[in-house]
Amino acid sequence: MTTQTLIAVLNPEAQRVPVSEGSGAGVPSWQMAPRLDSLNGKTVYLVNQGFGGSDLFMEQFQAWFAENMPSVKTIVKRKTGFIFRDDTSDLWKEIKEKGDAVIFGVAG
Repeated sequence: MTTQTLIAVLNPEAQRVPVSEGSGAGVPSWQMAPRLDSLNGKTVYLVNQGFGGSDLFMEQFQAWFAENMPSVKTIVKRKTGFIFRDDTSDLWKEIKEKGDAVIFGVAG
């Protein structure tokens, strides 16, 4: 009996390949931030990017953390600028300085 792959599941922690390795012209090379051992006592930014429903989604996330992980400080922020453009350097700077993690939410 042969096995046929119907669906391939990709690792969400995958890293982009540098342009020099053939990922395409103009695609930036970056790596995911290292995973935290724990969120206890950490500050997690919950970023609403403005797509329909993402504000409610982040509020529900914040309520979940308050009930299930009260030692985690959550800060809900709205991404400024255009939804599909990375023009939010002020927010990214704040998160780098004051946050330990970020959940960037989409909804729809």
